Amino acid sequence: MALNKKGMLAGLIIALIALANPVAAIDFTNVAFVQTAAGATSIPVGHLEFCQTRPSECRAYDQVVPATTLTDANWQQLVSVNTYYNQAIVPITDQDLYQVAEFWTYPNGYGDCEDFALIKRRDLIAAGWHPSTLMIAVVKEANGNGHAVLIARTDRGDLVLDNQEGSIKLWSDTPYKYIKRQSQAHAGQWVDMIDDRVTIVAANMN
Repeated sequence: MALNKKGMLAGLIIALIALANPVAAIDFTNVAFVQTAAGATSIPVGHLEFCQTRPSECRAYDQVVPATTLTDANWQQLVSVNTYYNQAIVPITDQDLYQVAEFWTYPNGYGDCEDFALIKRRDLIAAGWHPSTLMIAVVKEANGNGHAVLIARTDRGDLVLDNQEGSIKLWSDTPYKYIKRQSQAHAGQWVDMIDDRVTIVAANMN
C-alpha cells in the first residue's frame, strides 16, 4: 500500500509539473514536429538580402519559446491571417514582378510564396505570437520546384500556413519535401530539416 501511495504521489507531482509548464511535457520527437540537424546551414539568398535591409528582423532572440500553446483564440488568428492573405495577394513570380529570380519582401497586393510567408509571420507576431515559434521554411514540391511556407510551432505540432492551400495542416500532412527553415533561436540563421517520411514508409513496407 505504501508503494502504491508513493507511486500515486510521484504521478501527481509529474502531472502538476506538466500543468504548470505544459510545453516542458511536449515530446518534440513526435512525428508532428519536424526534426532539424545540429548547426546552421546556408541562408537562402533572398532572405540574406532581406536581412541586410532589415537587420532588426533577423536577430537572435533574448528568449526562445519552445512552442505556442494552441487555444481557440490563437487558432483563429492562424486561420484568419492565412485566409486573408491567400485571398488578398495575387501570386506572381519574382521574375515577372521584379525581373529578378529571387526577391524577398513584403507584398503590396502581389507577391511570391516567400512574400506570403513574410507578411503572415509579421502579422502573427503583431498579434502576440512569439517570433521564435514562427519560422519560414523552404520546401520542394512534388515536381521539384522550390516553394516557401510559414511554420507555426505549437504544442499540437508544426502547423503549415501555405499560400497554395487554404487549410492549415500539420507539416507531415503536406505534400512537400522539407529542406530547411529559420532557426528558432535566431531569425537570421537557418537549419537543415530532416524529412525522412519516404524512408519511414519504405521501411514499413518491407
